[in-house]
Amino acid sequence: MSLAPTLSVVVPCYNEQEVLPEFHARLVPVMDALGWPWEVVYVNDGSRDTTFAVMSDLAARDARVALVNLSRNFGKEIALTAGLDHARATHGVVVIDADLQDPPEVIPALVAAAQEGFDIAYAQRSIRHGENWLKRTTASMFYRVMQRLGGKVQLPRDTGDFRYMSRRSLDALLTMREQHRFMKGLFAWVGFPSVAVPYERAPRAAGETKWNYWKLWNLSLEGITSFTVAPLKIATYLGLATAFFAGLYLLQLVVRTLFFGNPTAGYPSLMAVVLFLGGVQLMTLGIIGEYLGRIFNETKGRPLYLVERHLPSTADREVSRRPAA
Repeated sequence: MSLAPTLSVVVPCYNEQEVLPEFHARLVPVMDALGWPWEVVYVNDGSRDTTFAVMSDLAARDARVALVNLSRNFGKEIALTAGLDHARATHGVVVIDADLQDPPEVIPALVAAAQEGFDIAYAQRSIRHGENWLKRTTASMFYRVMQRLGGKVQLPRDTGDFRYMSRRSLDALLTMREQHRFMKGLFAWVGFPSVAVPYERAPRAAGETKWNYWKLWNLSLEGITSFTVAPLKIATYLGLATAFFAGLYLLQLVVRTLFFGNPTAGYPSLMAVVLFLGGVQLMTLGIIGEYLGRIFNETKGRPLYLVERHLPSTADREVSRRPAA
């Protein structure tokens, strides 16, 4: 009778039919070399291609494969949460993408670093192959902004979801069930002793990236609004600064009128002031709306995701059949 796996590898997937077989072929020898019982939890996030069929074939040929098929596309952050929910490892879990930009061969280094007394070992990108200058620059700017606005929660630079987490840090993470999930921030929020493991990020092995600049922009907004109220404070300071300069402008109008008369105000300057104040007000309302929308979504109390089908690994099925004590 098999025991529950020591390690779980969680892999969220969306339209990854081209790369998934190669990923699994590279993952198996790496995990076997660790010498511990393990499983891999593939999460199909409503893929439109044959990703789930490929996963099913892998599960038929490898008993250590567990499948979680979501009822529709919920997004990567939710799919990752679903995989973590269904990970049954007793010691720890590894989070990795299927596109092979995060090489499975780095996993032993993460596990080794964690064994030195750390609960979390996160892979930090020292080199980002296959990414253009604009993407590297915007990514660097995002991490700088998050570190300045994050306050007590410091997001490590050049760090994605690729990491090892101990069972206790994972259990702490799973207690947080907010709808708007920025997993990189949640990983940092739980704390626990952490260590960085540098690695070279490879180009995507096959298929196309699912992250265009619009999606990355929305993810950035999600991260900022999920972990800091700094935008609200900035709006407050901007409003105070606008009121201050408006007061100075009014004062100079009064002084000019008293000493030089009251000439007819120019139309261009009037429109400039009106448009500026209107822009500030609309921007402030937009920031408030972002936070208000998140409150609205949280109050609905809906589940984070729905599972259409769950196939546990063989180890889990055998353990679940043991008679109750």
